[in-house]
Order: sequence, then C-alpha cells, then structure tokens
Amino acid sequence: MENRTIKWGILGAGWIASQFARDLAFAKDAEFAAVGSRSLEKAEEFAGKFGAKRAYGSYEELLNDAEIDIIYVATPHPSHRENVLQCLRAGKAVLCEKPFTVNAKEAEEVVQFARDKQIFLMEAMWTRFLPVIRKVREWIAVGRIGEVRLLKADFGFRTGINPEGRLFNPQLAGGALLDVGVYPLSFASMLFGANPKQVLTTAQLGETGVDEECSILLSYEAGQTAMLNAAIRLNSGSDAYIIGTEGSIRIPSFFNAKSATIIAADGTEETFNDDRTTLGYVYEAEAAGQYLREGKLESEVITLDETLQLMRTMDGIRQQWGLRYPFE
Repeated sequence: MENRTIKWGILGAGWIASQFARDLAFAKDAEFAAVGSRSLEKAEEFAGKFGAKRAYGSYEELLNDAEIDIIYVATPHPSHRENVLQCLRAGKAVLCEKPFTVNAKEAEEVVQFARDKQIFLMEAMWTRFLPVIRKVREWIAVGRIGEVRLLKADFGFRTGINPEGRLFNPQLAGGALLDVGVYPLSFASMLFGANPKQVLTTAQLGETGVDEECSILLSYEAGQTAMLNAAIRLNSGSDAYIIGTEGSIRIPSFFNAKSATIIAADGTEETFNDDRTTLGYVYEAEAAGQYLREGKLESEVITLDETLQLMRTMDGIRQQWGLRYPFE
C-alpha cells in the first residue's frame, strides 16, 4: 500500500461523521469513497454534501465495497462493539470514534478479534494528533517545565435534560464520563501512563440515573496527580493545566487545542499557535492512513493496550458510583 491513496468509508451519517468527513477532504493521499447509513436517503444526502463517490442504505453494503481500505465508525458508542466487529469480519481496517466501547469487556472482545485477524484498529482520540498537543509533548520531553507533577483538566458543558437523548438515557450509555470525561482521562494517560495507582471519584447522578457531573482524582506510582472534571449539566469549560517543577503549560480548550502557552519559572511566556483552517480531525485521518501504508496494526500514539486500560479505568469509576447500564 506504499504511496497509494487510502480509500475511506464512513459508517454512520450523524454529527460526528459530518465533522470527520469535512476534514477528510483536506487529508493527504486520502479519498472519501463511500458512506453507509441505515437510510439510503440520508446516505445520499451525506455523500452529496461531503463528496463521497458512493452512498449505501445499509452498513452491510458499505462493508462489501471491495475498494474500501479503512472504515471510520461514527455510530453512537453503544453500537461500537457490534459495528467494529462487523467491519473486522469483513476484513476492513477500523478507526473507531471514542469512547471505544461502553465497557472493558466489549473493548477486550473487539481488540482480541482484531489482533487474531491481524487487522488495523485504532481509537479515534483525535486530540493526540493535533499540532498543539504534539508541541506540548515535545516541550515536556525536552524538560521545558522540569518534572511534570500535576494535571488539571476539565471538560464540561450545560445542556437541557432530554431523558430519551443519548446524553441522559441509560439505555444509550449516557452520562458525562463516557461522552466527555474520556478526554481528560485520556489526556492524563498520555502524560502519566494508563495505570493510575489510585482512583478517587465522586459524581452527581441525575434523575435518569446517569452521571451529569463527575470529578476524578488520579494518583500514580511516581507521585504525580491528575485532577479531572466532566459535566453535561455544568459549563466548566475545557482547559488543561500541566504543572511541572520548572514551569507550567496552559492549553485552552485542550480537546481541540489551537494554542498552548508555556510559562517558565521566571514568569516568561511562550505561545504556540495552530492556525489551521480545518477542524483538526484531518491529523488522525492522515496518521491512520500512514499506519496502513506502513503495514502497522495499531498506533503507537494511542495503543490498543492503552485504550483497553482506559476502558477498565472508566469501568472502575462507574463501579464506585454504582452506575451500571441496563444492558450490562
């Protein structure tokens, strides 16, 4: 596959699919070949809007398209296990939107299948591939803020309660943790590793039984700490602060970061800006395409083992709250 154009299929035609498709048009050596939806009308509308060559009124038809190299799974997360397994059974490489699955049991099944069949699989944690986050990791790696000791990261917004909607419905694995809490948790994992020594949490469970607000305190073997918050009924913002022994880094809206400022111990500041015109999904798409060209089966930026451990951590967090979804 060296130097060839990667042909993409998108499974699902909702909001996140449209975000990814909009950016895919800017990806190098990538082609939006086909979209699959449960509605042919919706698929055709999506294809016309974002330039896909073919539109299918079923997922099965998309999976049977012999030209497709990789499929972006953009369905709601309660469907991820089933949809990713469908793709893998059809021999298609997969980029699966976060959260990877609902729980660790589902994630383990999916990852094991991909590894047994030796098919590429990756969680679409797009934040990892943004230029700003790459710069932040570079600053940390060369010791610009000394030893990193503390992370403070929030991701919260306030929305109206809709008991039947995906954010509040337990049958749809609703709640803040899986929807937005996965972002600060993954960020902490990127900095300190995927295996915290201790996890302390608290949550506000709403009238439908899902977590509307949650706070998470992680501690690690080397003494680092991560203080994380997530909410769907509280506008806490989405900034991250990384604090080291010789300075700190401030990242406004870290999940889709367009800038980061490093503050040295003497107070001097340096800001890195990303003036991209795209949304930012283009970077994970290009990375996935390059992995395929190189014959890799997973990403070293977010490994499958890390994805599995993140799901186990989220299972443990929900267990502390006594939150189980009805279908579990």
